[in-house]
Amino acid sequence: PSPLRATCGTHTEPSERLIDPSVQRKMVAILRSIVALFLVCALCLAATPGASALVESSHLPRAKVHKRVLGPPETVKKCVDVARRAKYERFSARLHDEPHRDPDGPTLAGGTPECISNYMDAQYYGAVSIGTPPQSFLVVFDTGSSNLWIPSAKCSFLQIPCDLHQKYRSGDSSTYKALGDPFAIQYGSGSLSGFLSQDTVTWAGLEIKDQVFAEATKEPGIAFLFSKFDGILGMGWDTISVNGVTPPFYNAVDQGLVAENVFSFWLNRDAGSTGDGEGGEIVLGGVDPDHFVGEHTWLNVTREGYWQIAMDDVKLGGVSVGQCGKKGCAAIVDTGTSLLAGPTEVVEALNKKIGAKSILGEECRVMIDQYGDELLRDLAEFSATDMCTSVGLCGPSLETEEKTTNQEDGSVGGSRASETRLGAGWRRGRDVIAVGSAKSSIDADAELKGLEGGAVCQACVYAVDYAKSLLTQNATESIILDEFKSVCDLIPSSGGEAAVDCDAVSKMPDVEFVLGGRPFKLTPDQYVLKVDAGQGGPAQCISGFMGLDVPPPAGPLWILGDVFIGPYHSVFDYDNARVGLADAA
Repeated sequence: PSPLRATCGTHTEPSERLIDPSVQRKMVAILRSIVALFLVCALCLAATPGASALVESSHLPRAKVHKRVLGPPETVKKCVDVARRAKYERFSARLHDEPHRDPDGPTLAGGTPECISNYMDAQYYGAVSIGTPPQSFLVVFDTGSSNLWIPSAKCSFLQIPCDLHQKYRSGDSSTYKALGDPFAIQYGSGSLSGFLSQDTVTWAGLEIKDQVFAEATKEPGIAFLFSKFDGILGMGWDTISVNGVTPPFYNAVDQGLVAENVFSFWLNRDAGSTGDGEGGEIVLGGVDPDHFVGEHTWLNVTREGYWQIAMDDVKLGGVSVGQCGKKGCAAIVDTGTSLLAGPTEVVEALNKKIGAKSILGEECRVMIDQYGDELLRDLAEFSATDMCTSVGLCGPSLETEEKTTNQEDGSVGGSRASETRLGAGWRRGRDVIAVGSAKSSIDADAELKGLEGGAVCQACVYAVDYAKSLLTQNATESIILDEFKSVCDLIPSSGGEAAVDCDAVSKMPDVEFVLGGRPFKLTPDQYVLKVDAGQGGPAQCISGFMGLDVPPPAGPLWILGDVFIGPYHSVFDYDNARVGLADAA
């Protein structure tokens, strides 16, 4: 019987009515989840009908969020156990008894493998456990950072990302050591904070004693809310470790748990793979000969922090994009980044040449479909400049500026009046576009510079004027709105994210990244991500190239994420400070 039913038939004094601590802890977790659910519902109900319509028609993939129950540690380690019993027996002699020899690389002997799960080619993660007895977690093995963190049972109230993931409970571990130093780290897609603790970390069957890690108590942003993983295990150099914490792999080497100071990755780019060992593999202290062909191209690390290397050139269809020049470019090999990122200006040009369009532009088209009637009314009432200003493609019109300065009679300025009178749906829609661009206000001068911004403004005004002329000619509504949609192509992409036509993927050119004199080719099928839209809708195709400007002295920088790493087997060699890349098998 449950604890509650066991006490129902027995009279006890109030002082004796004690609830088992484990049951009490579960009840608190349930109550917090219920409160969090009500909070989410309240936020949804607070949204305006127009905004709700935009969300429902968004091109972004939808995902249901469920609290995962991993079960006991032996269940979580099933992936590793099955892999060891079946797959790795086939090459154990080669991997453990006969070292793999590369004429240009180190001898890679030993090696402890662990399988990786793959979620939609965007999240790769594996299992670790912390404490005695072990508490199991799913983490991203990230070569772009150097700290281990997991959610804490002490996370702040209403921290929904924390409630949706496994949490570390220090009181349940006999090997826990309190440290308490504050901890904070910033990632490209989110940030978190917490405090440091120390405990035994078990990774691929290796017990790392006295590992310092962070217990996360705040995980702001949606990046961690929808993640399949609980935390991140950094595998970069210790020079970028927050608080100077020794990374787990460093300790594994120092404690003699791995034979070689290297590790390797194979990432399966089949998003349909399940978590039974087919999503990928990491080998600690060696390589898996079954997952590469030929020899590795060895690239020296140019800066020990990230796994940073020199890149000779970037080519599109065999032609250089001209960004690297004679000095070359700096790039990092980063298993914790889903896409392939580069300087925004270059990536936007690259996306344009492969036929990709701004995701914000696609949302603009959805907005026009939703609020076409209001747009047609505004088209008859407002000038082309005012309408182009409302979507951030032009600065304030001279006419509007004159009206806003003439307020001596106490009347509302022209700009404010226009803002009030413009269609409510259209204003909400373009506000969504502004938010998607990470803008607090619509300012053409901040987004578009110099002559380029002026040219875009003129093109927008021309398109709207043409749509107004069609209105006077009694053109059909569909023809006028199609002309309006041409304005959407002028909206700059935020960070370089872009969508492509799934039917055109086969006709796109190859993209090559020249490293160590060798071109590493990505075909369109490899650099375009197909995302399941859910609810029976058609798949969405997203360009794997994303704009990201890393400021000096660290940047400008190319980030060769999972889109690049997937087709290639990668080896990270600490002792020789280099990265090896070979064709994946």
